[in-house]
Amino acid sequence: MNPVAFTLFGLEVRWYGIFIATGALLAIFFAEKLIERNPRVPKEAAVDVSIFALPLGIIGARTYYVLFEWQYYSAHLSEVLAIRNGGLAIHGGLIGGSLAIFIYCRTKKISFFELLDMLAPGVVLAQGIGRWGNFMNGEAHGGVTTVPWAINVGGQMVHPTFLYESMLDVGIFLFLYFYLSKKRRFSGELAGAYMILYGIGRFFIEGLRTDSLYIGPLRTAQVVSIIGITLGILLLLVQSKSKKTGDYTLIDGKSSTKE
Repeated sequence: MNPVAFTLFGLEVRWYGIFIATGALLAIFFAEKLIERNPRVPKEAAVDVSIFALPLGIIGARTYYVLFEWQYYSAHLSEVLAIRNGGLAIHGGLIGGSLAIFIYCRTKKISFFELLDMLAPGVVLAQGIGRWGNFMNGEAHGGVTTVPWAINVGGQMVHPTFLYESMLDVGIFLFLYFYLSKKRRFSGELAGAYMILYGIGRFFIEGLRTDSLYIGPLRTAQVVSIIGITLGILLLLVQSKSKKTGDYTLIDGKSSTKE
C-alpha cells in the first residue's frame, strides 16, 4: 500500500493523517448531536474540549509508543517526532485525551462522566476510522494465516487485525450511539460500557498481532485492556449506586433534571 495520498506544494499528505483527521471530525459531530439533547452539558463543549484533547491525545499516543519502544528510539532520536510515519498508541491517546477532558471539566465545572458519555461513541468511531491509516502504512497486522480474508503484507498472507479492530470499534459505536444512549440511566454508563467492550475486543485482537508493545513478557495492550475492563466495571457499579432517582438525562429527547 502507498501511505502517501497526494503531494501538495512538495509536502506529502499521508493517508494516516487523513484518516485521523476524518475520525476526529466525526467524533466531534456525533458528540454535538448527543450534547444537543443533554441540558447538563454546554452546547460548545464538544468543539471546545477537542481543541485541548486532540493535541494532548496525539502527544500521549506518541509518548506512550516511544516509551515502550525506547530501545529503538534512544538510538534514533531524530525519529521521535516523526508521527507521519505511524507509531501512535491508542491507549496513550486515550490517556492524554482523558486528562485534557478532566482538566476542561474541572475548569468549566461540568460533570466529567457526563461529558465522557457524550464523547465516547464518537471517540470509538474515530478509532475505527483511524485503523485504516494503519492499513495504508502496512502496520498493525497479525501473523501468517490461511483465512480467506487474509491480506498480503511483505509477500505473506496475514490476519488483517486492523480490520478486526475497525469492525469492533464501529460495532461499539453503533451500540452506544443508537441504543445505549437512549437507555442511559446514569452518568458514566456509556463511558463504562465503552471501556469494557473495547477492552474485551482489544485483548483478543492483540493476541493476533505481531507488532505488539511489551512489558517484559506481557503484551502491553492486553495488560491495559484488563485494567480498562476493571475500571469500566467499577465505574458502572459506583455510578449506578450513587445515582439519585430522576437525577439523570435520557438521550432520547426526553430529559429528567430533577434535583
